[in-house]
Amino acid sequence: MSLMLVFLVSTILNSLNAIDVCSNTILPGSKGDLGEMGDEGDQGQQGKTGPPGTLGFIGQPGCQGGVGRIGKTGPAGEKGDQGDAGVEGPSGLKGKTGTTCDCGRYRKVVGELDITISKLRNAVKFVKNVILGIKETEEKLYLVVKEARRYREALLNCKQRGGMLAMPKSPDTNLLIAGYIAQAGLTHVFIGLQAGEKGEGTVYTDLTPVQNHSTWGLQEPTRVSTNTSCVEMLSTGAWNHVDCDVTMYYVCEFKKNRRGGVATVL
Repeated sequence: MSLMLVFLVSTILNSLNAIDVCSNTILPGSKGDLGEMGDEGDQGQQGKTGPPGTLGFIGQPGCQGGVGRIGKTGPAGEKGDQGDAGVEGPSGLKGKTGTTCDCGRYRKVVGELDITISKLRNAVKFVKNVILGIKETEEKLYLVVKEARRYREALLNCKQRGGMLAMPKSPDTNLLIAGYIAQAGLTHVFIGLQAGEKGEGTVYTDLTPVQNHSTWGLQEPTRVSTNTSCVEMLSTGAWNHVDCDVTMYYVCEFKKNRRGGVATVL
């Protein structure tokens, strides 16, 4: 034991002798020289938007822009004041001396022309009503055509003459045509009516609807039938549903022109 203790003490003393008492390794050294600047780092992330800055000074006015497009025309303005009278012009040349008017002779000629025109009108009326057998109203002329045809043929023939199958759209017209039929010695004729499509009742040939429903002799057609969708007028003025394929006489109507419309009927 004593030898071991002596050995430990000797070892500790030798270690203490090995330490340099004057060494300053335990204290920090003096500050070194400034090193070289390093490379520029990468761009950092964008920060948040800061508060708005103070209002700056007003800038100088810019250059004048070009002329814009012409706008819409505005409303008319109020009527202006009447302008001043212009300078009076020079007098015109003196005209030739007039001749004495024989007014009495001209009045006589005009009176004779009026009488002649009246006679011509009566003659035209006679031709239309007696010779041609035409009936007329203020706006239209009516002609009984004594040529037995089917409905479609009668419709086409009236168009070729410049008119169409008669369409009695008023009680007065219906009565006029009925009397015309009786005067011609007929009992029934085709007129310009036909049952409408898709069961919509009866329409005139110009596709206007029938307004007067009191002229049907038996029963007004309410639906389309293949061959019985046409209409005839009796001499009594009543209407009847009739087969379109039968042949019978018919009545054409014509619009009057400025000269009476006779030429369009022939």
